Amino acid sequence: MQLRRTDTQTGETVLVMVPCGVTLASICPPCAERAKALRAAQCREGWHLQDEPDLSPAAPDEMQEFWLTLRAEAQLRRDTAAAAGQETTGYDELIDELDTEITRAGIRGKVATNHSSGDGRQSGRRSRSTRRRQDAASLPARKIAPRTTGRVYTAPDGKRYRPSMFLTLTCDSYGRVRDDGTPADQAAYDYTRAARDAIHFAALLDRFIQNLRRVLGYEAQYFGGVEPQQRLAPHIHLAIRGSVPRPLLRQVLAATYHQVWWPATEEVRFAGDELPVWDEDSGNCVDPASGEVLQAWDDALDGIGPADQPRHVARFGPRFDAQVCSRGPRMPTGALGT
Repeated sequence: MQLRRTDTQTGETVLVMVPCGVTLASICPPCAERAKALRAAQCREGWHLQDEPDLSPAAPDEMQEFWLTLRAEAQLRRDTAAAAGQETTGYDELIDELDTEITRAGIRGKVATNHSSGDGRQSGRRSRSTRRRQDAASLPARKIAPRTTGRVYTAPDGKRYRPSMFLTLTCDSYGRVRDDGTPADQAAYDYTRAARDAIHFAALLDRFIQNLRRVLGYEAQYFGGVEPQQRLAPHIHLAIRGSVPRPLLRQVLAATYHQVWWPATEEVRFAGDELPVWDEDSGNCVDPASGEVLQAWDDALDGIGPADQPRHVARFGPRFDAQVCSRGPRMPTGALGT
Protein backbone atom coordinates (compact mmCIF):
# COMPACT_ATOMS: atom_id res chain seq x y z
CA MET A 1 0.00 0.00 0.00
CA GLN A 2 1.30 3.45 -0.89
CA LEU A 3 1.04 6.05 1.86
CA ARG A 4 1.99 9.70 2.08
CA ARG A 5 3.93 10.83 5.14
CA THR A 6 4.20 14.52 6.01
CA ASP A 7 6.64 16.02 8.50
CA THR A 8 4.55 18.36 10.65
CA GLN A 9 7.55 20.55 11.41
CA THR A 10 9.20 20.96 7.99
CA GLY A 11 6.19 20.21 5.80
CA GLU A 12 8.23 17.72 3.73
CA THR A 13 6.12 14.96 2.17
CA VAL A 14 7.44 11.57 1.08
CA LEU A 15 5.75 8.47 -0.33
CA VAL A 16 6.30 5.17 1.47
CA MET A 17 5.30 1.63 0.50
CA VAL A 18 3.89 -0.50 3.33
CA PRO A 19 3.05 -4.22 3.04
CA CYS A 20 -0.61 -4.88 3.75
CA GLY A 21 0.29 -7.95 5.83
CA VAL A 22 -2.52 -10.14 4.45
CA THR A 23 -1.77 -13.88 4.53
CA LEU A 24 -4.49 -14.97 2.06
CA ALA A 25 -3.31 -15.38 -1.53
CA SER A 26 -6.83 -14.62 -2.77
CA ILE A 27 -6.50 -11.08 -1.33
CA CYS A 28 -2.82 -10.23 -1.81
CA PRO A 29 -0.60 -12.89 -3.48
CA PRO A 30 2.75 -11.09 -2.83
CA CYS A 31 2.16 -10.64 0.92
CA ALA A 32 0.79 -14.18 1.25
CA GLU A 33 3.86 -15.62 -0.51
CA ARG A 34 6.15 -13.51 1.68
CA ALA A 35 4.41 -14.77 4.84
CA LYS A 36 4.69 -18.38 3.66
CA ALA A 37 8.41 -18.00 2.93
CA LEU A 38 8.91 -16.40 6.34
CA ARG A 39 7.21 -19.32 8.11
CA ALA A 40 9.34 -21.80 6.17
CA ALA A 41 12.52 -19.94 7.14
CA GLN A 42 11.42 -19.81 10.77
CA CYS A 43 10.85 -23.56 10.75
CA ARG A 44 14.19 -24.38 9.14
CA GLU A 45 16.21 -22.08 11.38
CA GLY A 46 14.39 -22.49 14.68
CA TRP A 47 12.99 -26.01 14.86
CA HIS A 48 16.17 -27.66 16.18
CA LEU A 49 17.49 -24.83 18.32
CA GLN A 50 19.14 -26.03 21.53
CA ASP A 51 19.17 -22.64 23.26
CA GLU A 52 16.34 -20.21 23.79
CA PRO A 53 16.24 -17.24 21.41
CA ASP A 54 16.21 -13.67 22.64
CA LEU A 55 12.50 -12.87 23.12
CA SER A 56 12.95 -9.34 24.44
CA PRO A 57 10.74 -6.88 22.54
CA ALA A 58 12.44 -4.95 19.78
CA ALA A 59 12.43 -1.16 19.64
CA PRO A 60 9.67 0.35 17.48
CA ASP A 61 10.70 0.75 13.86
CA GLU A 62 10.01 3.80 11.72
CA MET A 63 6.60 2.65 10.46
CA GLN A 64 5.39 1.62 13.90
CA GLU A 65 6.34 5.04 15.25
CA PHE A 66 4.53 6.63 12.30
CA TRP A 67 1.25 4.79 13.04
CA LEU A 68 1.49 5.50 16.76
CA THR A 69 2.00 9.22 16.10
CA LEU A 70 -1.05 9.35 13.84
CA ARG A 71 -3.08 7.46 16.45
CA ALA A 72 -2.12 9.92 19.20
CA GLU A 73 -2.97 12.92 17.00
CA ALA A 74 -6.35 11.43 16.02
CA GLN A 75 -7.20 10.71 19.65
CA LEU A 76 -6.28 14.26 20.65
CA ARG A 77 -8.49 15.75 17.95
CA ARG A 78 -11.37 13.46 18.89
CA ASP A 79 -11.12 14.41 22.57
CA THR A 80 -11.02 18.09 21.65
CA ALA A 81 -14.10 17.73 19.44
CA ALA A 82 -15.96 15.76 22.12
CA ALA A 83 -15.19 18.42 24.74
CA ALA A 84 -16.59 21.08 22.39
CA GLY A 85 -19.78 19.04 21.80
CA GLN A 86 -18.96 18.36 18.15
CA GLU A 87 -19.61 15.21 16.10
CA THR A 88 -16.90 12.56 16.59
CA THR A 89 -18.09 9.76 14.28
CA GLY A 90 -15.45 10.53 11.65
CA TYR A 91 -12.68 10.49 14.24
CA ASP A 92 -13.98 7.22 15.67
CA GLU A 93 -13.83 5.55 12.24
CA LEU A 94 -10.33 6.94 11.66
CA ILE A 95 -9.12 5.66 15.04
CA ASP A 96 -10.51 2.19 14.29
CA GLU A 97 -8.59 2.12 11.00
CA LEU A 98 -5.40 3.28 12.72
CA ASP A 99 -5.81 0.61 15.40
CA THR A 100 -5.98 -2.00 12.64
CA GLU A 101 -2.81 -0.68 11.02
CA ILE A 102 -1.01 -0.60 14.39
CA THR A 103 -1.90 -4.25 14.92
CA ARG A 104 -0.67 -5.16 11.44
CA ALA A 105 2.59 -3.32 12.09
CA GLY A 106 3.46 -5.94 14.69
CA ILE A 107 3.41 -3.79 17.82
CA ARG A 108 3.31 -5.96 20.93
CA GLY A 109 0.24 -5.80 23.16
CA LYS A 110 -3.30 -4.63 22.40
CA VAL A 111 -4.49 -1.18 21.48
CA ALA A 112 -6.89 0.21 24.08
CA THR A 113 -9.85 1.79 22.32
CA ASN A 114 -11.58 4.31 24.57
CA HIS A 115 -14.01 5.98 22.19
CA SER A 116 -17.70 5.32 21.70
CA SER A 117 -19.27 3.69 18.68
CA GLY A 118 -21.52 5.67 16.39
CA ASP A 119 -24.70 4.67 18.21
CA GLY A 120 -23.44 5.78 21.63
CA ARG A 121 -22.47 2.36 23.01
CA GLN A 122 -18.99 1.94 24.38
CA SER A 123 -16.93 -0.25 22.08
CA GLY A 124 -15.22 -3.34 23.45
CA ARG A 125 -15.81 -7.02 24.06
CA ARG A 126 -18.81 -8.16 26.05
CA SER A 127 -17.93 -9.97 29.23
CA ARG A 128 -19.29 -13.47 29.73
CA SER A 129 -18.97 -15.86 32.61
CA THR A 130 -15.59 -17.59 32.73
CA ARG A 131 -16.77 -20.28 35.12
CA ARG A 132 -15.70 -23.67 33.87
CA ARG A 133 -18.41 -25.97 32.53
CA GLN A 134 -19.37 -28.81 34.85
CA ASP A 135 -19.35 -31.33 31.97
CA ALA A 136 -15.73 -30.51 31.06
CA ALA A 137 -12.73 -32.35 32.44
CA SER A 138 -10.47 -30.60 34.93
CA LEU A 139 -7.35 -29.00 33.55
CA PRO A 140 -4.19 -28.93 35.69
CA ALA A 141 -2.01 -25.86 35.49
CA ARG A 142 1.70 -25.37 35.91
CA LYS A 143 3.78 -22.28 36.30
CA ILE A 144 4.79 -21.09 32.83
CA ALA A 145 8.54 -21.22 32.30
CA PRO A 146 10.18 -18.71 29.93
CA ARG A 147 11.21 -21.30 27.33
CA THR A 148 9.99 -22.71 24.01
CA THR A 149 12.04 -25.91 23.68
CA GLY A 150 10.65 -29.29 24.72
CA ARG A 151 12.03 -31.84 27.11
CA VAL A 152 15.48 -33.36 26.47
CA TYR A 153 15.77 -37.15 26.77
CA THR A 154 18.96 -39.15 27.33
CA ALA A 155 19.30 -42.63 25.81
CA PRO A 156 21.16 -45.49 27.59
CA ASP A 157 24.13 -44.91 25.29
CA GLY A 158 24.32 -41.28 26.44
CA LYS A 159 22.86 -39.76 23.29
CA ARG A 160 20.65 -36.75 23.99
CA TYR A 161 17.65 -35.93 21.81
CA ARG A 162 14.55 -33.74 21.85
CA PRO A 163 11.68 -35.39 19.93
CA SER A 164 8.82 -33.57 18.24
CA MET A 165 5.20 -34.59 17.70
CA PHE A 166 2.79 -34.62 14.75
CA LEU A 167 -0.83 -34.14 15.78
CA THR A 168 -4.06 -34.15 13.75
CA LEU A 169 -7.23 -32.74 15.30
CA THR A 170 -10.72 -32.74 13.85
CA CYS A 171 -14.31 -32.20 14.94
CA ASP A 172 -16.71 -34.99 15.83
CA SER A 173 -19.03 -36.77 13.40
CA TYR A 174 -22.32 -35.13 12.43
CA GLY A 175 -23.75 -38.30 10.91
CA ARG A 176 -22.78 -41.06 8.51
CA VAL A 177 -21.53 -39.97 5.08
CA ARG A 178 -21.08 -41.69 1.75
CA ASP A 179 -17.78 -42.14 -0.09
CA ASP A 180 -18.22 -38.74 -1.76
CA GLY A 181 -18.71 -36.98 1.60
CA THR A 182 -22.46 -36.39 1.27
CA PRO A 183 -24.73 -37.36 4.18
CA ALA A 184 -26.10 -40.88 4.07
CA ASP A 185 -29.24 -39.72 5.90
CA GLN A 186 -29.98 -36.09 5.10
CA ALA A 187 -32.82 -35.89 7.62
CA ALA A 188 -30.63 -37.06 10.52
CA TYR A 189 -27.42 -35.23 9.59
CA ASP A 190 -26.64 -32.35 11.98
CA TYR A 191 -26.07 -29.54 9.46
CA THR A 192 -26.42 -26.82 12.10
CA ARG A 193 -23.65 -28.13 14.34
CA ALA A 194 -21.41 -28.78 11.34
CA ALA A 195 -21.77 -25.17 10.18
CA ARG A 196 -21.25 -23.71 13.65
CA ASP A 197 -18.18 -25.87 14.30
CA ALA A 198 -16.67 -24.71 11.02
CA ILE A 199 -17.28 -21.05 11.90
CA HIS A 200 -15.72 -21.33 15.36
CA PHE A 201 -12.96 -23.84 14.57
CA ALA A 202 -10.25 -21.16 14.74
CA ALA A 203 -11.34 -20.06 18.22
CA LEU A 204 -11.49 -23.69 19.37
CA LEU A 205 -7.96 -24.30 18.10
CA ASP A 206 -6.70 -21.18 19.86
CA ARG A 207 -8.23 -22.40 23.13
CA PHE A 208 -6.55 -25.81 22.67
CA ILE A 209 -3.11 -24.22 22.25
CA GLN A 210 -3.69 -22.08 25.36
CA ASN A 211 -4.70 -25.12 27.39
CA LEU A 212 -1.78 -27.18 26.08
CA ARG A 213 0.77 -24.51 27.03
CA ARG A 214 -0.88 -24.09 30.41
CA VAL A 215 -0.54 -27.82 31.15
CA LEU A 216 2.97 -28.23 29.73
CA GLY A 217 4.29 -25.22 31.60
CA TYR A 218 6.14 -23.62 28.68
CA GLU A 219 5.39 -21.78 25.43
CA ALA A 220 5.08 -24.80 23.13
CA GLN A 221 5.75 -23.81 19.49
CA TYR A 222 4.05 -25.33 16.47
CA PHE A 223 3.48 -25.09 12.73
CA GLY A 224 0.17 -26.17 11.26
CA GLY A 225 -2.26 -26.09 8.39
CA VAL A 226 -6.07 -26.23 8.39
CA GLU A 227 -7.90 -28.03 5.58
CA PRO A 228 -11.38 -29.48 5.05
CA GLN A 229 -12.03 -33.19 5.09
CA GLN A 230 -14.07 -34.84 2.36
CA ARG A 231 -17.16 -34.29 4.52
CA LEU A 232 -16.10 -30.59 4.65
CA ALA A 233 -15.45 -30.68 8.42
CA PRO A 234 -12.28 -28.67 9.22
CA HIS A 235 -9.27 -30.42 10.71
CA ILE A 236 -5.71 -29.31 11.38
CA HIS A 237 -2.29 -30.92 11.15
CA LEU A 238 0.14 -29.67 13.82
CA ALA A 239 3.88 -30.19 14.09
CA ILE A 240 4.67 -29.46 17.74
CA ARG A 241 8.16 -28.87 19.11
CA GLY A 242 8.61 -31.26 22.00
CA SER A 243 6.81 -34.50 22.82
CA VAL A 244 3.58 -34.57 24.82
CA PRO A 245 2.45 -37.77 26.61
CA ARG A 246 -0.67 -39.16 24.96
CA PRO A 247 -2.69 -39.42 28.21
CA LEU A 248 -1.95 -35.72 28.79
CA LEU A 249 -3.08 -34.89 25.26
CA ARG A 250 -6.34 -36.73 25.79
CA GLN A 251 -6.86 -34.82 29.03
CA VAL A 252 -6.28 -31.46 27.32
CA LEU A 253 -8.64 -32.38 24.47
CA ALA A 254 -11.36 -33.44 26.89
CA ALA A 255 -11.00 -30.13 28.74
CA THR A 256 -11.00 -27.91 25.64
CA TYR A 257 -14.18 -26.23 24.42
CA HIS A 258 -15.37 -22.89 23.04
CA GLN A 259 -18.72 -21.41 24.08
CA VAL A 260 -20.70 -19.05 21.88
CA TRP A 261 -23.49 -16.76 23.07
CA TRP A 262 -25.88 -15.38 20.49
CA PRO A 263 -29.63 -14.77 20.12
CA ALA A 264 -32.01 -17.58 19.24
CA THR A 265 -31.94 -18.46 15.54
CA GLU A 266 -34.22 -21.51 15.45
CA GLU A 267 -37.37 -19.61 14.46
CA VAL A 268 -37.64 -18.47 10.83
CA ARG A 269 -39.39 -15.11 10.83
CA PHE A 270 -38.82 -14.01 7.23
CA ALA A 271 -38.58 -16.22 4.15
CA GLY A 272 -39.20 -16.15 0.42
CA ASP A 273 -40.28 -12.74 -0.85
CA GLU A 274 -41.22 -11.45 2.63
CA LEU A 275 -37.74 -10.25 3.64
CA PRO A 276 -36.81 -7.25 5.82
CA VAL A 277 -36.68 -3.89 4.07
CA TRP A 278 -34.01 -1.23 4.59
CA ASP A 279 -35.39 2.09 5.73
CA GLU A 280 -33.23 5.02 4.64
CA ASP A 281 -34.80 7.49 7.07
CA SER A 282 -34.15 5.49 10.25
CA GLY A 283 -31.09 3.65 8.97
CA ASN A 284 -32.52 0.30 10.11
CA CYS A 285 -34.19 -2.79 8.72
CA VAL A 286 -37.96 -2.88 9.19
CA ASP A 287 -40.66 -5.54 9.07
CA PRO A 288 -42.15 -5.52 5.53
CA ALA A 289 -45.68 -6.09 6.87
CA SER A 290 -45.87 -3.88 9.97
CA GLY A 291 -43.05 -1.41 9.30
CA GLU A 292 -41.65 -2.09 12.79
CA VAL A 293 -37.94 -1.43 13.24
CA LEU A 294 -36.17 -4.73 13.75
CA GLN A 295 -33.75 -5.28 16.58
CA ALA A 296 -30.09 -4.97 15.54
CA TRP A 297 -27.70 -7.85 16.13
CA ASP A 298 -25.59 -5.88 18.62
CA ASP A 299 -28.70 -4.94 20.59
CA ALA A 300 -29.76 -8.59 20.68
CA LEU A 301 -26.31 -9.58 21.98
CA ASP A 302 -26.51 -6.89 24.65
CA GLY A 303 -29.86 -8.35 25.75
CA ILE A 304 -28.36 -11.75 26.61
CA GLY A 305 -28.18 -12.00 30.38
CA PRO A 306 -25.45 -13.58 32.51
CA ALA A 307 -27.74 -16.50 33.37
CA ASP A 308 -28.39 -17.43 29.72
CA GLN A 309 -26.78 -20.59 28.42
CA PRO A 310 -24.49 -20.56 25.36
CA ARG A 311 -26.17 -21.37 22.07
CA HIS A 312 -23.28 -23.53 20.89
CA VAL A 313 -20.31 -25.31 22.42
CA ALA A 314 -17.60 -26.27 19.94
CA ARG A 315 -15.42 -29.27 20.79
CA PHE A 316 -12.93 -31.57 19.12
CA GLY A 317 -13.89 -35.16 18.39
CA PRO A 318 -12.90 -37.99 20.74
CA ARG A 319 -10.38 -39.42 18.29
CA PHE A 320 -7.02 -37.97 17.40
CA ASP A 321 -3.84 -39.18 15.73
CA ALA A 322 -0.52 -38.48 17.45
CA GLN A 323 2.83 -39.75 16.26
CA VAL A 324 6.08 -39.04 18.07
CA CYS A 325 8.81 -38.24 15.57
CA SER A 326 12.43 -38.58 16.63
CA ARG A 327 14.85 -35.82 15.87
CA GLY A 328 16.04 -36.41 12.34
CA PRO A 329 16.29 -34.48 9.07
CA ARG A 330 14.86 -31.00 9.00
CA MET A 331 11.23 -30.69 8.04
CA PRO A 332 10.75 -30.25 4.27
CA THR A 333 9.43 -26.89 3.21
CA GLY A 334 6.54 -28.50 1.33
CA ALA A 335 5.19 -29.91 4.60
CA LEU A 336 4.28 -26.46 5.91
CA GLY A 337 0.64 -25.44 5.64
CA THR A 338 -0.51 -22.04 4.51
